[in-house]
Amino acid sequence: MPANNPTACLLVIGNEVLSGRTRDANIQFLATGLGNLGIPLREVRIIPDVRETIVDTVNEVRRTFDYVFTTGGIGPTHDDITSECVAAAFGVPWEHHPVAWPRMEAAYKPGEFNTARQRMATMPRGATLIENDISVAPGFQLENVYVMAGVPRIMQSMFTWLAPRLQGGAKIEMRAVHVFGLPEGVLAEGLEAVQARHPDLDIGSYPFYRTGSHGVTLVAKGPDAAAADRAIAEVTELIAGFGKVPIPGEPPELSAGEGPEE
Repeated sequence: MPANNPTACLLVIGNEVLSGRTRDANIQFLATGLGNLGIPLREVRIIPDVRETIVDTVNEVRRTFDYVFTTGGIGPTHDDITSECVAAAFGVPWEHHPVAWPRMEAAYKPGEFNTARQRMATMPRGATLIENDISVAPGFQLENVYVMAGVPRIMQSMFTWLAPRLQGGAKIEMRAVHVFGLPEGVLAEGLEAVQARHPDLDIGSYPFYRTGSHGVTLVAKGPDAAAADRAIAEVTELIAGFGKVPIPGEPPELSAGEGPEE
């Protein structure tokens, strides 16, 4: 990816995701939204609600990526420790936020702004709020780290507010073609040659399965739309060379997951 495109990492924080109790619904949304801003999501890590792990991971990735986004762990319960861990990672106090605290206090009836809810208004010193239209409790930004809720609709609202304020690069363009009845292993050598001719693109193959049939989707992604068009045209010729009919775009309504070729 060209140097003018900033890179991003996502930390999904929560024991409930690692245990399988909760299915993460945020990765695809953020990857798509960031790609539209020209900020390719280069890494996703799912980590537990463990202080040392969060602190160490935040410190590692904030030095590696231009943007770090986190989801989860900013609610009112004892295991919501993301905010205080980010404070520890930056070496700053975790304290009442001068804007979030009075706002949240005013939003509750007298006596309802209890210790648990006060946690959601306690943030690292110097944090800037990330607003949303659903919850009175905000997320926050500290330098290049953006801390958001794990609940998908609240996270999406936070990102919608945040997106216009992010500095991106060229939009990540995607072109795709798919074919039935052609295993990806047959295409592998030719696809590698396409990738070699287009080093600034990400070329990928993704097998799919349906009852009675199977096929593969070929995708070209990158900031240069014309280059993506050229690459997918080459892939289309590659498919046709095996006597199969290339179909533009993604296959509709896949009913089974990806997996190894048959």
